[in-house]
Amino acid sequence: MVLTRTALADNGGMQRDVAARIVVDVGGPGTIALQIAPSANHEISESLKVTIDGWEVSARPVMADHGGRIHVVDATPGELLVQYSATVVGSSSPMATSEADLLRYLRPSRYSESDSLAPTARAEFAGLAGADLLAAVSSWVGTRLRYVPGSSLPTDGAVATLLARQGVCRDYAHLVVALLRSLDVPARLVAVYAPGLNPMDFHAVAEAHVEGTWYVVDATTLAPRRSLLRISTGRDASDTAFMSVYHGSATLREVEVMAIVDVLPTDDVHQLTALT
Repeated sequence: MVLTRTALADNGGMQRDVAARIVVDVGGPGTIALQIAPSANHEISESLKVTIDGWEVSARPVMADHGGRIHVVDATPGELLVQYSATVVGSSSPMATSEADLLRYLRPSRYSESDSLAPTARAEFAGLAGADLLAAVSSWVGTRLRYVPGSSLPTDGAVATLLARQGVCRDYAHLVVALLRSLDVPARLVAVYAPGLNPMDFHAVAEAHVEGTWYVVDATTLAPRRSLLRISTGRDASDTAFMSVYHGSATLREVEVMAIVDVLPTDDVHQLTALT
């Protein structure tokens, strides 16, 4: 199946071109859920092709929260190859935020144990609010952790990350989210394409709700926030994984990600920035 959408909105904004190639060895029949397409809040020209041992198979779309899109494949044993590419021009459509959303993103979650980190958050950030709080949390996490590829386990949460003092992007984001929730600031995790990221991969950042708007907090400072492209949004990585396997067995063999922008913007970590 080839999926194509061609409605592009030329509103004078930046152009981002993204792609992903994923190879999976499927050991037994199962369901594979992919979250690799930019959110439906953008105008997108895209193509998706999925094959198993060279035979094309369908990937049915399922809508997720906040414009996220999941593509579900009923996989049989063999080599599963996923090839995706998209061009996005301009900014995303505004996303509504309900009171239920704000309450949901104040609660502790699987990888962001805000209840356990509340004493630390209150001791470190007492008296701060708004933009000052986001900058302080981002700086605190960024200076206390070392970015070390492969240093964390898929089951590690914010507490384990803080104790280890190292991690990758999702670990940084989980710790930011947990600290902000501890201070009664709604916070969530966003999987993104990140032009400028080196080495290139899927990226994870935090979003915090301040003064009526969701702002990006990326304590890794590895890519400019203005060029990030939203893929999926949720409580933590359990909601935003680029691939999940159900009712079967599969082994991820290769992942290649590409994300470029026509003009790579600069970034000021002290400035509030929203995803576009």
